[in-house]
Amino acid sequence: MFKIAITVMVIRIAITVRDSVLKRVIASLLLIFMATPFTMANDSVEADAPSTETTEHKARIQGKNIRYQVAAGDTQLKDEEGNPSANIFSFYYQRTDVEDRAQRPLIFVFNGGPGSSSVWLHMGVFGPKKVVIPSDAERVGAPPYPILDNPESLLDIADLVFIDPVGTGYSKPVGGKEGKAFWGIKEDAETLAQFIRVFVTRHQRWNSPKYLAGESYGTTRAAAIVGELQEGWGSMDLSGVFLISSILDFQTGDFTPGNDLPFITFLPTYAATAWYHNALPDRSKWDDLPAFLDDVRQFALNDYATTLLKGALATDEEYQNAVDKLHQFTGLRQQYIQQTDLRINEHFFMKELLRDRGEVVGRLDSRYVGEDESQVRERPETDPSSYAIDGAYTAAIQSYMAKDLNVIRDNRYQVLSGEVFRNWNWLYGASPRAQGFVSMSPILSKAMRQNKDFRIFIANGYYDLATPFFATEYSMNHFGYDQERIKMAYYEAGHMMYIHHPSLESLAQDMRAFLLQQ
Repeated sequence: MFKIAITVMVIRIAITVRDSVLKRVIASLLLIFMATPFTMANDSVEADAPSTETTEHKARIQGKNIRYQVAAGDTQLKDEEGNPSANIFSFYYQRTDVEDRAQRPLIFVFNGGPGSSSVWLHMGVFGPKKVVIPSDAERVGAPPYPILDNPESLLDIADLVFIDPVGTGYSKPVGGKEGKAFWGIKEDAETLAQFIRVFVTRHQRWNSPKYLAGESYGTTRAAAIVGELQEGWGSMDLSGVFLISSILDFQTGDFTPGNDLPFITFLPTYAATAWYHNALPDRSKWDDLPAFLDDVRQFALNDYATTLLKGALATDEEYQNAVDKLHQFTGLRQQYIQQTDLRINEHFFMKELLRDRGEVVGRLDSRYVGEDESQVRERPETDPSSYAIDGAYTAAIQSYMAKDLNVIRDNRYQVLSGEVFRNWNWLYGASPRAQGFVSMSPILSKAMRQNKDFRIFIANGYYDLATPFFATEYSMNHFGYDQERIKMAYYEAGHMMYIHHPSLESLAQDMRAFLLQQ
């Protein structure tokens, strides 16, 4: 528009000029001006203008027909000076055939990474559409992939908002801001808390029960957002959080020198993985996985933890007992266990467990196996449970947006951004020396103390080597949590337990029961 206005003004000036040479010069300059790409602040504002597509749908969920509306598009956030700072892309599902929307629960859903869009929880468990992939750890192969109605969706009893943080999906910084301004534990939590406040205000949902649902780093994000929303004056009290494959206290999962805790917290998942792949020296002793894992837990908390704590003070008998039990529970060779000094890194385990078979196990889901080019490396070349499913979810969200939601954009929908992950600021409210390991549990335990109705649901996959269930149990058994308001659930699958069809059904029913307890 600005360019057209300039052109009209120049033409008017040219008409008043009598000198023919000057007229030709003006005409030539005008042609060059019109042919040259032109960018000014107005053009940038137009390019950054938020847009939303709204569509109407119907679905059959839990045996009932429901009607719902989807608003897929941008919410523009502004900085303290009132200037645009970010466009947050989201999918808002609201059931339309309800009488009292104010009392209806509202769930804000996001994934983790950091750097992941919300596609996994969106198209895997919560949304009314799902992509169906093989249940028993098979690779998806090439498209087409089935995109079907999801009868397990929670949309019949709650409205859903799937959020893509800045740098993921179609969300982006605007107004001259850079992505790094949003990429950090604190920065991200402040941004999404702002989005939630704006959203709740615009849609008049301040008096509705509100929950956060996150997966993986999304559980870290959920805790940080709880702190932003609930603490201080003018707070937004929440009804609770859904934590899918939780990681709140990073000391339980960071294999760094001097930190023995992860070797303990990962052990039951190592054992479950060996049990699944029939790699134990005497698998026949344990037909029941939960009972087997109870034995592993007891060893991990007692003899194993004590031996690691003692270090060189451990007797030969104590040391050998640990070697024998680790061999019994993980299937790893005794010589290998001794060579690790009883300390088994997750990536080493992935490579070593099935080395004799020429296979490596997955990290996100250790039911999956893959083959590496080299059989002698100490670590896998990549995670077979990642490349086994990524293509299906990427294709599904793109196809679904275009065909069902009328969202077609030329720019790439960022399913998982490495740029966001590489530039993430892990510092959270302290100097690097003072912070130590990131820990979000104190925020959630405080939320329980300050809000008598705040509840926590946690979904754990037995075969999750990214966020192991025993590490989550450690977190929940410390920091003063109210155990009466925590629901722990377990599934015989991995990090994304919902890709396993029986686990999806169980997870959905467990979350439904938790939600209806409000």
